[in-house]
Amino acid sequence: MSLLIVSLDNTALNVALPSLQRELNASVSGLQWTIDAYTLVLASFLMLAGSTADRVGRRRIFQTGLALFTAGSLLCALAPSLGWLIAFRAVQAIGGSMLNPVAMSIITNTFTEPRERARAIGVWGGVVGLAMAAGPILGGALVASVGWRSIFWLNLPIGLAALVLTARYVPESRAPRARRIDPVGQLLVILALGTLTFGIIEGGSASGGGWTSPLILGCFAVSACALVSLVLYERRREEPLIDLRFFHSVPFTGATFTAVTAFSALAGFLFLNTLYLQNDRGMSALEAGLHLLPMAVMTAAFAPLSGHLVGTRGARLPLVLAGVAIVASGVLFAGFDAEGSDPLLFASYVLFGIGFGLVNAPITNSAVSGMPRSQAGVAAGIASTSRQVGSALGVAVIGAAVGAGMHTLGWWIITGCGGAVLLLGVLTTGRRAAATAERVASGFCGLTPGSPSEPGPRT
Repeated sequence: MSLLIVSLDNTALNVALPSLQRELNASVSGLQWTIDAYTLVLASFLMLAGSTADRVGRRRIFQTGLALFTAGSLLCALAPSLGWLIAFRAVQAIGGSMLNPVAMSIITNTFTEPRERARAIGVWGGVVGLAMAAGPILGGALVASVGWRSIFWLNLPIGLAALVLTARYVPESRAPRARRIDPVGQLLVILALGTLTFGIIEGGSASGGGWTSPLILGCFAVSACALVSLVLYERRREEPLIDLRFFHSVPFTGATFTAVTAFSALAGFLFLNTLYLQNDRGMSALEAGLHLLPMAVMTAAFAPLSGHLVGTRGARLPLVLAGVAIVASGVLFAGFDAEGSDPLLFASYVLFGIGFGLVNAPITNSAVSGMPRSQAGVAAGIASTSRQVGSALGVAVIGAAVGAGMHTLGWWIITGCGGAVLLLGVLTTGRRAAATAERVASGFCGLTPGSPSEPGPRT
């Protein structure tokens, strides 16, 4: 239910962007911030939420996240202007950061057998498909009949119901040994992501002064310095916010970068198509939602299949198929003008839905399956952060291309993201890659993957 309201909120809001743009007189960069204010704050706090849940209790943090997300949704529904809406989206995101990685940690600690876990994650991914299927249609119907604010009102009953069910059914769990808070690392993460996203969005906007303005160049410089400082600082900490040892595992690193590229493609795909269908083709929000239905249905259908494939065949096959499908979809738009032909448009939506449906389960499974269960919250938090970083960058980069009048470039960027998924699927899922995951697990003081014990001091 937590994944449903978060995913439903995002997909439905994409359909509402043109209506929101007209009512609040928003620019393209304003629309980008409506999306990225959420994804950026979410990405910044996911790892903190995951490690905090491991420390103080997963159910407690999960319930806090549900309460904040529901309250933020109420504030968004009442927002009087674009600036307030962006601010309240950030409140939503703080709550959202406590939901998905913590829920994934709960699942990982419940389903301990690898095949069961892979299938459970497949069902989890299927909820994304369900939200994508329902989001555009439900969002379009609500926007057409009630207005864009109704999208946020919808979260209230679901969020309250989830709070009640969590109190009734979800057991409390925590890691045996508490991790210390890393405020410096957290600040560096926020600084690196925030300045990078601001530079990309405002650099492509009319009011940002252009890519070579001192403000934009300064943002990129600050982001690079913050990233380098984060790596150097985290390497010296006993209990870092981001344990860099995780990235010695090739499957984990591959899952991280695959998440960034795949979700960049998804965010850009939805952003481009929503504006095209309603602004260029003059469709209503409901008609646009119905046009996106083939993509959503394919995602819902192939997400559970992907979980089954991961459990029986490993991560490589679904990742390769996902990359091929996303590349094919992007090429239809970029090279064959799918927007000018309904059959090609339908085919591209089907292909993208297949690709995105296949990619989610192997990302999550690769991220958490090679780590001790006591580190599940941190590992899932990094994987979820990668998804949100990808979403933020996808909207920022492709939105900047749209703002500069380079519509086709946006589709080639999506095609490139699909190619990256394909390449990473081949390079990070073989036997040699699996051996690196085993070495990382043994590096946690001899623990094997899935061990319930907490690692001791770093060696």
